[in-house]
Amino acid sequence: MDLFISLQSFAQVIESGSFARAAGRLNISTTAISKHVADLEAHLDVRLLNRTTRKLSLTDSGQAFYERCTQLLHDWDETEQELAGAAERPRGTLRLTTSIHFGVREIAPAVADFSRHYPELKFDVQLSDRIVDLVEEGFDLAIRIGHSGSDNLVARRLGEIRLVPCASPEYLKLHGTPATPSDLVRHNCLTYEYSVPRTQWRLFDAQGQEQSVAVSGNMHSNNAELLAEVAARAGGIIFHPEFIVSDYLQSGRLIRILPDCIGPALPIYAVYPSRKHLSAKVRLFIGVLATRFTAEP
Repeated sequence: MDLFISLQSFAQVIESGSFARAAGRLNISTTAISKHVADLEAHLDVRLLNRTTRKLSLTDSGQAFYERCTQLLHDWDETEQELAGAAERPRGTLRLTTSIHFGVREIAPAVADFSRHYPELKFDVQLSDRIVDLVEEGFDLAIRIGHSGSDNLVARRLGEIRLVPCASPEYLKLHGTPATPSDLVRHNCLTYEYSVPRTQWRLFDAQGQEQSVAVSGNMHSNNAELLAEVAARAGGIIFHPEFIVSDYLQSGRLIRILPDCIGPALPIYAVYPSRKHLSAKVRLFIGVLATRFTAEP
């Protein structure tokens, strides 16, 4: 069994909608592509496709595998491009957008390091917590947390961060420390515009069981740093990404609460308009970010 051609065949069948069209695109027979998919199912010992005379549909296992399969094929394609263009130097201007605090805290050091290695490249970095339309506004790349955005864009997962519930020592002294997630309903919880959903906080106990709590409070904002500063001044409880609150936690202005629970993991994505003809500047910078976020979770 040729695992690589089987993966290609499976992905092409899904993307083209039929075995015959997939065979035409890969320039092999319909019988051959059907055998490749069947071999893949036998190798995995799971049914990936539901087949009828009129249509094909993915099983639940097939859907999960298809997502991984396309990422594997994409990574292979990028690796081939990187090897083929190892001597290629990124030039021109890389237009990049990301959220405000993540840009300052995490992207700025990566840009500085990259610029030292490739001084010919210029950066145009726009920071905004809204979801920017890359095509409409002419951006090469976006770094997004939690949601990659439009299905028409290509998203590469770079790493993940977690949400951390915390409050100031003064707030906890005045109002008490929550012992369980359900206790949050009795506290002043500050909500952030770009959390989805904004007023439903999800935590997981040591056994991985989810506890979802409807929260409310006297403040809502589209700026996470502002909410963190209010919380640090005894203004309430926040549920923020760890990169935003790490300095507050280290200084003691905020304290982690509910230590037996963890917040959900939010993926970090590099998002760009198309994987075809990906420029060296975008490809190499994404590689730098992937290495950075893997080495420094």
